[in-house]
Amino acid sequence: MKTLTSLFLTLIATCAMANEQAATPYNPTQPLDIAKVVSVSNTATACGVVPATMVYVDHQGQTHRVKYEVMGDCTSDL
Repeated sequence: MKTLTSLFLTLIATCAMANEQAATPYNPTQPLDIAKVVSVSNTATACGVVPATMVYVDHQGQTHRVKYEVMGDCTSDL
């Protein structure tokens, strides 16, 4: 029974981690419920259109990751 319980808890933890790391593609037809932005990909040194990810918390307190395309700033740290 301990093995079954242990396996079940491992499965739940793995699913939770996979869900936390998955980024949803941005859909401009659906508004985002953003209460707080946690992080945004740094695209300052990228040139051209590059993928970016934003992590935010909605008004219900759930964390979301959304991926989208953005034009890089093409700056260098020389």
